[in-house]
Amino acid sequence: MPEPDSLFSGSIPENYDRYMVPLIFEPYAADLASRVVSLSPRRVLETATGTGVVARFVLPRLPAGASYAATDLSPPMLEFAASVLSDPRVRWRAADALDLPFDDEAFDLVLCQFGAMFFPDRVRGYREALRVLSPGGTFVFSVWDALDSNDFAREVGEALAEMFPADPPTFMERIPHGYHDVGRIEQDLRDAGFTRITIDTITAQSIAPSALIAATAYCQGTPVRAEIEARDSGAVQQATERAAERIAERFGEGEIRGRIQALVITASD
Repeated sequence: MPEPDSLFSGSIPENYDRYMVPLIFEPYAADLASRVVSLSPRRVLETATGTGVVARFVLPRLPAGASYAATDLSPPMLEFAASVLSDPRVRWRAADALDLPFDDEAFDLVLCQFGAMFFPDRVRGYREALRVLSPGGTFVFSVWDALDSNDFAREVGEALAEMFPADPPTFMERIPHGYHDVGRIEQDLRDAGFTRITIDTITAQSIAPSALIAATAYCQGTPVRAEIEARDSGAVQQATERAAERIAERFGEGEIRGRIQALVITASD
């Protein structure tokens, strides 16, 4: 599998922000922002920032004197995030969540939206979050629930399996929707040193102006694009249209609505 920083390069950051963010990420960014604000942190670290959707929701609700470090392993994603969010409280920095370039106890809160699924060593990533937290600090993060609980992603996966039956793209099932076992998540956190853990299942609605927009989001705004191109370099648009047809068959024409579901985890020592 390619390195995570190369998965989100080329045109993916712009398409990701244009299509995926409003489709599935904004509802959970709003949820995380409410959780963050309720804890009144002064020093916040975000890992796996992506295109900055969480920061856009959190920063307006933080006090003027708060600081916010936004990090990501992918420079293209981080550069895009910095280009669309101008706030003097933010420090943008390319950094690996498994090897954070910060001192011990440097933050009151660490947050990560839909990044832990990409960590090659989750216990190490969680241990790093604990290391940089001050005593009594909190780690808040989210992961996607199973593919079957996320309507549009499931339909795209099934459409691509039909298109490439001998070698179906499996990125969505394998990575974004591959880390949802509550017992495993809790054990990983305990192995990292966290002792107080709460895991909430949050169901929301994914809304798209059309089935084609939803299909474009997944097929052209995520690493699914690279999986399609690896099988047929000229098939991205065909795959997008095929996925759109499948989504429209189930959810109709015009504006469509589907279920999205995620786990939101709060942990402290």
